[in-house]
Amino acid sequence: MSAPRQKPDLIAKLRDVPHTPGVYVMRDRLNRVIYVGKARDLRKRLSNYFTPARSKLVDLKTRALIQSIWDFDLHQVRNEAEALLLEGRLIKEFRPRYNISFRDDKRFLLVRVHFGDPFPRFTLTRLKKDDGARYFGPFAHSGALRTTLNWLNKRFGLRVCRPLSPGELDYKHCSNDIIKNCSAPCIARVSQEEYRKRVEEACEFLDGRSKDLLTALEEEMQRAAARLDFEKAAEMRDMIEDFKKTLVPTRTFTRGARAKVVSTINPMADVNELQELLHLERAPLVMECFDIANIGTAHCVASMVRFKNGVPDNSNYRRYRIRAVSGQNDFVSMAEVIRRRFSRILLEGAQTAGGDADFSQEAPLEAMRRLEQNPEAAKKNPKFVTLPDLVIVDGGKGQLGMAVDELQRLGLHDLPIVGLAKENEEVYKPGESYPIIIPHERGALKLLQRIRDEAHRWANGYHQLLLSRRVEESILDDCPGVSQNRKAALLKAFGSVTRLRKATEEQIAAVPGIGKSVAREVFEFLASRGS
Repeated sequence: MSAPRQKPDLIAKLRDVPHTPGVYVMRDRLNRVIYVGKARDLRKRLSNYFTPARSKLVDLKTRALIQSIWDFDLHQVRNEAEALLLEGRLIKEFRPRYNISFRDDKRFLLVRVHFGDPFPRFTLTRLKKDDGARYFGPFAHSGALRTTLNWLNKRFGLRVCRPLSPGELDYKHCSNDIIKNCSAPCIARVSQEEYRKRVEEACEFLDGRSKDLLTALEEEMQRAAARLDFEKAAEMRDMIEDFKKTLVPTRTFTRGARAKVVSTINPMADVNELQELLHLERAPLVMECFDIANIGTAHCVASMVRFKNGVPDNSNYRRYRIRAVSGQNDFVSMAEVIRRRFSRILLEGAQTAGGDADFSQEAPLEAMRRLEQNPEAAKKNPKFVTLPDLVIVDGGKGQLGMAVDELQRLGLHDLPIVGLAKENEEVYKPGESYPIIIPHERGALKLLQRIRDEAHRWANGYHQLLLSRRVEESILDDCPGVSQNRKAALLKAFGSVTRLRKATEEQIAAVPGIGKSVAREVFEFLASRGS
């Protein structure tokens, strides 16, 4: 056993944990692994262990675990399914004392098909052998996998009977052909070549390369809902969810898997790696990421988060209410927020430059870069903000194209910008037809994911804030004597219903258009409704 180490500041370490899926490994003072867990959001899950108020509410076993934690490691993954697979692998490897599940020798399910058989069929197994067969998986959700295989066998008419080479005698004892669940290759209802082609198409679906089928199923679900056949639509919805769980891309984690995933965060190393992979002239020390969030058709908001040296620069986060579009239109919304953000930066730059004749003659990007080198710029104008080294938009070619158009209109033709498409984590650059595929274990992609997820969190937080305000403001609709105009006047004067509750009758009456009698009504109404 290794010697005891100095205990790190876990609360400080928690601040650097990203809001991403992953696995965490708890260690004791002798550096032994005592617990392995998975999380959809690593930051939120780990905060449950190290927040004093929450730790008092847990059971005795968990409290004993918390008291034994000396340090923790992180393993970031792409999705929840990968987290479950890696958690199981690490538990089997370390056998931590506080883990109960996955300590046995049971493995996750694999799907096996052997094209050397006369009539190949899908079977489930937990052990991969070197037998020339093709294997899919492992799959984290066994129930979803069984549903998917059952549908695949019916959809493509694949056999499920056990005989290696079924014939007419086997057909007499089988009813799958009668109920249209099998194409009956055993009696040559379909040729061997046609049957093998069906198996190959089913394999493409299992491999995630046949998205047309999933799209067709979603369209069938919509048609069922339009016919008011909600039972059928619900059945289709559940089946589609099972398919998506089964088809989510995952990596295979073998023994020693912890060495093959990102377990620590090195921001500057990630920044330098990103510069190399994107072929940027300068390191992206300052990055800004933009995300759009919708609340139905009522509100559309956007967020901008700024990272400096690979870590969040919280004081420079911004959020926006979209004005130019009603309803949901992510492309127009992205164009608006890019235009507002960078026109504001250029305006502040021009005001900071003042009478500098060269500033107005230079290209905007060159002028701003020169101004950034002036140490007096920030002192001269506290609102002065430097341009980022890299702009990131959450989305694919559509959102990226709209953002590029706005930057070009502002004269920022050479400002580096990329789009990060969430489904396959592909990086798009302007003018390039094909995306850049960064391996999922690389720190550069993890950095892009951290800033994208932070933008998403910031946008959703604003999203929820507006929604709660909207619900709160609707309370005034029931107040006697308060018309829509008076409601607008009160909210404009006090900012929110919460501040209005704290106001006196005299303060309410001082609002133009309200008066003493209405002020008394409002005061008594809010008092009767409580806080």
